[in-house]
Amino acid sequence: MRFLKTIMLGAALSIAASTAMADKIPLGNISNYLNELTTAKGDFTQINSDGTISTGTIYIKRPGRVRFEYNAPDTGLVIAGSNTVVIYDTKSNQPPETYPLSRTPLSIILARKVNLGQAKMVTGHAYDGTATTVTAQDPENPQYGNIQMKFTGPTPELRQWIINDGNGGQTTVVLGELQKGGNIPNNLFNVGTPGRNNR
Repeated sequence: MRFLKTIMLGAALSIAASTAMADKIPLGNISNYLNELTTAKGDFTQINSDGTISTGTIYIKRPGRVRFEYNAPDTGLVIAGSNTVVIYDTKSNQPPETYPLSRTPLSIILARKVNLGQAKMVTGHAYDGTATTVTAQDPENPQYGNIQMKFTGPTPELRQWIINDGNGGQTTVVLGELQKGGNIPNNLFNVGTPGRNNR
């Protein structure tokens, strides 16, 4: 399975810089939005590094947990939980791939306390006339790559992201309408016994 070592897509039309500066969503508002996003579920479309497209359902349970279930013909499953990201491919005879969550840009939005105002975390903050794009990295470990998050406003809503990993890979995830709040079972994020959720 093609992994999403990276995540979301952006870009509309550029407009005058003065207007962009006036309309972009402040970083403090975006940090507050992410910190208040405790649980969410929705559809996603993933654009892989090789140009292929996958779809599925995303489950978010902050802090530290996310699950990507892929629709057929893909049979993959990606789970972040217990400070680990595990990539399952049921078509493969190989064991699942495992990475520390802290070494992926996903750790930025799954952190217990998101603070985009932290020194050297944000390397880009722009408005293109349609959405605000924030590029962020772990200031202690920039070699792990970055995440470009796209928000629409004025009240921030996360619409997509692009993950650029430390190996040069890029994965874009476009989110459908997120259903925020509600109960999402903890066992969906069990990296030892992933199973499939009955949707």
